[in-house]
Amino acid sequence: MPFDDGGTNVAQRIMDFFTGAHQDYATTVFPDLTNREREILELVAAGHRNHEIARRLVLSEKTIRNHVASVLTKLQVSDRAAAVAKARDAGLGHAG
Repeated sequence: MPFDDGGTNVAQRIMDFFTGAHQDYATTVFPDLTNREREILELVAAGHRNHEIARRLVLSEKTIRNHVASVLTKLQVSDRAAAVAKARDAGLGHAG
């Protein structure tokens, strides 16, 4: 009888991530976030700072700050670190 350590769930999440299914997963996990907010949360969780995200997405830093504030409110967390923890627990932010 094969040993099942729950690794199939991890393997499926990895496969889903590389096939693009992680976006559907993120939508399911964070349904209140807009696509842009999810994109920014993913980048924040990957360790990017606001100015890096702004440059990458060709937006102003103020726009990124506004999106981050909205994400914090919608995730019901008080700071960026808590949002990162919640995102990483959901499997986001590991792509750098």
